[in-house]
Amino acid sequence: MTIGWVLLLLLGLEFKHYIADYVLQAGWMIAQKGNFLAAGGYAHAGLHAVLSAIVLLIARVPLPALAAIAAAEFVVHYLVDFAKVYYGRGVDPDENAQRFWALHGLDQLFHQITYVAMAYFATLAVGAAI
Repeated sequence: MTIGWVLLLLLGLEFKHYIADYVLQAGWMIAQKGNFLAAGGYAHAGLHAVLSAIVLLIARVPLPALAAIAAAEFVVHYLVDFAKVYYGRGVDPDENAQRFWALHGLDQLFHQITYVAMAYFATLAVGAAI
């Protein structure tokens, strides 16, 4: 695969991230993040995994690798969001804007690093030399 393929894959994952985090994420998902016993965080991470699987399918990543990458994203996405909620409890964006946005930015940074890792393993799966 070419560098263009990798960049298009990353672009697809970025677009997917926007859709899953800012368009399709329901209020109940947000409210239930940070609770291992509630479905919201799992549903949100599942949404990310399903949409990523579609992007990887379009990129023609072999199905076994696609399944492994999507499953890994499910786990990592859930844990990153759980950590954001855990460390952000009690942080009021009006009273402590810097901490709120720093936590939000760190959450987003970890998701972006996840997409770079996903692109790396997808590239390996299609047999490209890195």
